[in-house]
Amino acid sequence: METAMSGELSARSKAPRAGLNTALLLLRKRDLGLLPGNSFYRLAHEVKVSGMRPHRLEVQSTDNSNPNTDNFILIVGDSACERLFTVNDFHGGTKCGIMNISGCNQGSLSLEMCGNLYFTRILKVNSICWASVCHPDSHVLLCLGGIDIASHINVLPASFFSNSNPDQPGRLCSVTMSKVWSCAWCLNPQADKTFSTGLSREVAVQDAETGQMKTYSAGSDVLAQQFALRAPVLFNGCRSGEIFSIDLRQRSRRDHRASCFHQESAITSVRILQDENYLLAADMLGQIKLWDVRVTKPVQWYKGHHNEHAYLPIHVNEPEGLLLAVGQDCYTRLWSLKDGHLLRTIPSPHPTAKDLIPSVVFSSQLGGRRGLPGLLMAVKHEVYYFPYNTDYQEGGQQQADY
Repeated sequence: METAMSGELSARSKAPRAGLNTALLLLRKRDLGLLPGNSFYRLAHEVKVSGMRPHRLEVQSTDNSNPNTDNFILIVGDSACERLFTVNDFHGGTKCGIMNISGCNQGSLSLEMCGNLYFTRILKVNSICWASVCHPDSHVLLCLGGIDIASHINVLPASFFSNSNPDQPGRLCSVTMSKVWSCAWCLNPQADKTFSTGLSREVAVQDAETGQMKTYSAGSDVLAQQFALRAPVLFNGCRSGEIFSIDLRQRSRRDHRASCFHQESAITSVRILQDENYLLAADMLGQIKLWDVRVTKPVQWYKGHHNEHAYLPIHVNEPEGLLLAVGQDCYTRLWSLKDGHLLRTIPSPHPTAKDLIPSVVFSSQLGGRRGLPGLLMAVKHEVYYFPYNTDYQEGGQQQADY
């Protein structure tokens, strides 16, 4: 690993971050014993993220329709980062679709919008996640709602958006509930085809095939959810700042909280690490903390995030050791997951506005196994690619001027 890191730095020593020594100087200091190992890898990390420069991507369409002119609200990548589920503002309503990502290790990246879009006039997307029914990410769990309107929860086949299979089955599940704030899909085989929804002062857990549902009380609105992978345990983040888990294997629902701890403000996002003893949580005070759920204590803080009242997710890429979040100030920040050090702050390509907060996806392999590492940023009606530790071949794409 050390040799690989050294090789990467040597190759990229021509583009150091301002305020840091060149990568070559870092290597020399390390070899002379003047730079501790931990400091070397943190600074090397900074050199890698400092090379991220924006390239505007042209989004093609499978039906050769007009290019997108509707502002992006949200993009969510599937587990392989081969597709994006996209949500756009559409004349006061919502437009949803799926965008295919094509990347190759020779250095090019392209986006193609599938032709079958889903439109709503009044309802807006409250929450969405990918769902694995037939195979990984075969479906989409889509929660729609509006002011004083009941929420509609649908489990739709992803092929619905591509028009690739005219004989496809319809929606697997369709439920109407009170206000839905969040949702999550369980990948643990002990709770196969199970999903959850975070409601007002309640959590609902439902089997998508049988329709069987259980509800659990919560102290306030449940704004964020995620299932653990190794066990059927659901973590919930509430408006009150409470974070609690539910073990679906427990039959009794009276004392259903397996663990419980608090932050100082409404929880907007929870993310469980591969070591499921640790959980990241962000709140509406801009605090991001790493919790050890065994002792219910924070063990790391990530400073600099800006949030006062918005529902903003956080993103984790453990292979690269990165934590990412977009703030209300429209800046995208990258931290070292290990030590909490702020590595990079990326401004939006467009002027800051409360209705133009970028939505991002980061992956080591955008486009699948042969894909490229980097960040995709959707803002206004455009998508930008920020290469991570790689040289990018333009291939007709345009580089932004900031």
